[in-house]
Amino acid sequence: MQAKRILDFLCGIKENNNREWFTAHKDEYKAVREDFENGVNGAILRIAEFDPSIKHLTAKDATYRFYRDTRFSSDKSPYKTHLGAYIAAHGKKAFHGGYYIHLEPGHCLVSCGNYWLPTNILTSCRNEIMANIDQWRGIVESEAFVDMFGRPGENGWDDLKGFGIEHLKTAPSGFPRDYEFIQYLRMKDFCCWRAVADSFFEGDKWLDEMCGILKTGKPMMDFINSVIDDYE
Repeated sequence: MQAKRILDFLCGIKENNNREWFTAHKDEYKAVREDFENGVNGAILRIAEFDPSIKHLTAKDATYRFYRDTRFSSDKSPYKTHLGAYIAAHGKKAFHGGYYIHLEPGHCLVSCGNYWLPTNILTSCRNEIMANIDQWRGIVESEAFVDMFGRPGENGWDDLKGFGIEHLKTAPSGFPRDYEFIQYLRMKDFCCWRAVADSFFEGDKWLDEMCGILKTGKPMMDFINSVIDDYE
């Protein structure tokens, strides 16, 4: 990808988030969008080498509209200031987890996992973790995983790395407060991410490093997906 060109455009829309500016630069947007989607197609091909479940996808299945839905937001800016792709075997709206790449000036990242799980599924995931705590700890407390993503609650979305975006302050309802590994039951999502430099996505060498990040997170996601798939 031409990451610098993409990020330069995104800087422009961030500073001029209005229809007049966008209309005047629409040809540049189309070129940037095409380049990004080509990069996403390349990512799908590489991820499919270690996760064949996503090999049927195309960039169109994984990318989002650039136009913001402002109906219920106080921010009426019409356009997003990032480009993202969620490469998920069951689709972007499914609970089954997937892989995410995000291009935004000063906040590029690679991520995988599960987001916004409903209470019943989240409860089942917590029960599964408790029932198989040694297996779970073997995955998320491995040296490779901790080095790449850290531990639950240590970092936030804007940090270099992280495991879990949101966490309960106390034990979830119905679970023992004195459970030895309560930090895992307090998680409200099972997302792990690694921030990367703005120059990361330039060219095509990033695909190798992306695969290394995602392969490290995949066993955690597979554990959670094994629970979620009973509901889908």
